Amino acid sequence: MLIRPETSVVAVIDVQERLIAAINDAPLIVRNIIRLAEAAKLLGVRRVVTEQYPKGLGKTPPELAHHLPEPESKMRFSCCGTPGFDRAVEGMDCVVLAGFETHVCVLQTAIDLLSKGHNVLIVLDAITSIRRIDHETAIRRMESSGVIVTTTESVLFEWCASAEHPRFQEIRQLILSE
Repeated sequence: MLIRPETSVVAVIDVQERLIAAINDAPLIVRNIIRLAEAAKLLGVRRVVTEQYPKGLGKTPPELAHHLPEPESKMRFSCCGTPGFDRAVEGMDCVVLAGFETHVCVLQTAIDLLSKGHNVLIVLDAITSIRRIDHETAIRRMESSGVIVTTTESVLFEWCASAEHPRFQEIRQLILSE
């Protein structure tokens, strides 16, 4: 299965100020999430963003929020059941997941989406957890449950499908940018 812009949605899960401060690889992960968000916007891919208990964990940082729609606030760990999230994924074949933390909100969202019949992809270089063991264990669990593991660059090239895509050069520049 290849993912296509018209049948996929990008979900940016709980990339929030207090979590960023606690995660060593957060700057790289956030940069890759920005690439995904910019590419999605260029290619007309539906986007949704969530914030877990923003009063306690803070907001989506401005450098990322600038590229995304207004976040959906939630208290549940899974994004499923959040009205705006459910509307965004409705009718979409593939849900591409990025964000924090791999072993909590990303994992529970992925498992819920699988149970609802979606193809679910986690973008390995756009998800993370505070503790490496939690991150790695969650990836193994999701993969064994049927979640597809991919990378930012792979998603962007799949959305383009060809170097002849009218937006290919812009997407290529996103990939090459630091």
